[in-house]
Amino acid sequence: MRPLRLDLRGFAIFREHTVIDLTDADFFALVGPTGSGKSTILDAICFSLYGQVPRWSGKTVVNALAPSGIEAAVRMIFESGGRRYAVTRVVRRDGKGRVATKQAGLQLLPPTFNVAVLDGDEPVEELGQTLAGTPVELDAAVADVVGLPYDQFIKCVLLPQGEFAAFLHAKPAERQEILVKLLGLEVYEQIREKAAERDKAAAHQLSATERLLADLAAESDDGLLAAAQERVDAVEALAARVVAEAPGLSALDAQRRAAVEALAVVDGRLTALGRIAAPADAGALATAGQQAKARLAGVADELTAAEEHEEKARARLDATVDPADVKRTLDGLARLAALRARQGDGATALTQADKAHTASMRTVEQATKLAKGKADEVVHAQHALEEARNTDRVAVLRPLLQVGHACPVCEQSVATLPAQREVGATVAAQDRLKRVRAEAEKADRDRQTADDAARETDRRLASIRARKEQLDQEIAQLAEVLAGAPEEAELHAQLAAHAQAKQALDRAGAARRRAMEQQRAALAEVQRVDDRLRAAWRIFDTARDSVASVVPGGPVVAPPPVDREDLQAAWAGLAEWAKQAGQQLTALRTEADQAAREATASEETVLDRIRDWFDEAEVAMPREIAGLDRAVTVAVERAAAARDKILDARKRADDLRKQRKQIETERAVAATLAQHLKANNFEAWLLEEALDALVAGASEILRELSAGQYDLMHRNREFFVVDHHDAGLTRPVRTLSGGETFQASLALALSLADQLAGMAHAASLDSILLDEGFGTLDSSTLDVVAATLENLAARGDRMVGVVTHVAALAERIPVRFEVRKDARTARVDRIG
Repeated sequence: MRPLRLDLRGFAIFREHTVIDLTDADFFALVGPTGSGKSTILDAICFSLYGQVPRWSGKTVVNALAPSGIEAAVRMIFESGGRRYAVTRVVRRDGKGRVATKQAGLQLLPPTFNVAVLDGDEPVEELGQTLAGTPVELDAAVADVVGLPYDQFIKCVLLPQGEFAAFLHAKPAERQEILVKLLGLEVYEQIREKAAERDKAAAHQLSATERLLADLAAESDDGLLAAAQERVDAVEALAARVVAEAPGLSALDAQRRAAVEALAVVDGRLTALGRIAAPADAGALATAGQQAKARLAGVADELTAAEEHEEKARARLDATVDPADVKRTLDGLARLAALRARQGDGATALTQADKAHTASMRTVEQATKLAKGKADEVVHAQHALEEARNTDRVAVLRPLLQVGHACPVCEQSVATLPAQREVGATVAAQDRLKRVRAEAEKADRDRQTADDAARETDRRLASIRARKEQLDQEIAQLAEVLAGAPEEAELHAQLAAHAQAKQALDRAGAARRRAMEQQRAALAEVQRVDDRLRAAWRIFDTARDSVASVVPGGPVVAPPPVDREDLQAAWAGLAEWAKQAGQQLTALRTEADQAAREATASEETVLDRIRDWFDEAEVAMPREIAGLDRAVTVAVERAAAARDKILDARKRADDLRKQRKQIETERAVAATLAQHLKANNFEAWLLEEALDALVAGASEILRELSAGQYDLMHRNREFFVVDHHDAGLTRPVRTLSGGETFQASLALALSLADQLAGMAHAASLDSILLDEGFGTLDSSTLDVVAATLENLAARGDRMVGVVTHVAALAERIPVRFEVRKDARTARVDRIG
């Protein structure tokens, strides 16, 4: 896995959209102050792939969001196995403060995909073929594409803080699991499991084959085959006899059937002749029909008389007046009288309204005159108030005058002092003006009230006058319409005459309806009698037709002719004829019965012989002669099928023996392969070889890092160091100091990336990302580490990225991404 581009938005400290382009950064460093967000970039790489980060607690995603953020999004373009992919995860906070992954996806990018399309302002959703669209699908898809689960990824590709020595200190079983995954050795375990399954399946198949062979041996021995062949021969002999006897038997059966059928015909004819008897009511039906027709004729005459009476009553009614016209005239006369009564009331109301309007106009005139007078008094009071004010001003100034001084008003020298006046005229004038104004306002309100009353009386007078004019016009029109109309008494007399004529017509109509009902009843009675008579004739015809056929063995005299007017006589003639015909048929029946007995005896003799043949062959004989051919055919087929079943069982037993030999051979191969591929055999050997290569490379790097002090070795899949400064003492790696552990871990990580990359089949070790402090190394060791990283990156077959605070190391790395943080967000700038 090789990251190419990382887009962050709202992820942890990166609140704003941040792009980190690693396309051409084969060897880079993430530098910056502590807490600026360097490790967060590696967190984003790990989170985009696996949805979790080593520095977080479990799979919690709340740390992906800034404290006040609502949504965080991470998208990484990466390369794995020669293909490019885009992985995206989006985390959102809901209204209750809960944080969860709301969107996740993995897409395979086309070979011609241009990463520059992601630099625009518009979001790009569809980048390529979708491989996963949910968090669950993404977890499975990433494991397939990258080739490593999360636990192995953080030990082989991304080495986080605190986990740098994890592979070095891992338990043998866990380290073995990592190497098996890296080398794709699980395929051998799968082959072993498949071989074991085939071995087990072959054992079951052999057991089943043995049981089948035992069953087939019991079903196909020589005795059973011989008995089956004898049965086939016996049934075939029976079939040959039945075929030879079939023509004669068929002729005898046809002769018997014909004789029995002739006897049955004679018996049926005799039975039919015995049933000939006249019904008890045959004579009464004709009398009932004549009586019903007589009643129908009488009712028809009554109906004709009732219809004529109704027509005369209708003519008398038509000669009377139309009651609707008379009622309209009466209503008009009543309305005219009512209107004329209202006309007098209207004249009285008009006179009263006119008088009220005249009185209100006089009141308006008086009120207007009074209001005008009060308005004049207000003007006079205002003038008097002004004069009183001047008088009081003079009275106020006179005490200030001195002889020989200038007057403050006219500026003339005062020769003599005028008499003094009292001050108070203004107050009296104001009181009078107030009183006069109140009286004027009241007079004006009275005038307004009089005006309103006058307008109301004027409106009422106009309304009354308009209604009177309308009423006069309506009376004139109605009087014109009713001119020449009869008197009211005459009109009532016309209505009474019409009512009497209507009652007479109703009585005549009721009489006609009663006559029609009686006619319908008489017709129904005639119809019922006719139906009964026709039904009786049908019964007679059916009885006559049933005995009018010719009996085999000789003709019979036909029934006598029928008089269709006398049912009773017809039945009497038919009964006499049936008696004579029955005597003739009795003699014919004796002959037919003898012939049927002789034919049945002849057929039974042949059937007894055939029945003996069926008993000898142990075959059930059918009851019907027509089933003999089918019975022997089925018996032959069943006997042949039983024999063929035994032959087939013998053939299947031979095939099973051949199959058993092949299964035994395949089982031996599967068992041997499963034994060789056990984990303590072939896989253990492969792991030992891979661990030898890994330790050899790591030991060489560690020797350079430790200035020749340490070599790395393994024993029983545990790591040890050989201390050349202590007489080649061998001790466990857990005894190393912190700086020495870092050197050994780095050597092992670099060797894992360098040595096993060529052997790893499932995983793609195209990059190594180190998030570990290098501050514990001295300058010479740091120089060796830097040189080792430079040599690893110079090969060009993998990306090398480090997070460091050491300036001396950062300066030797060609591409640096400087991470800095302000009050709002973290930012990344590329240097070099």
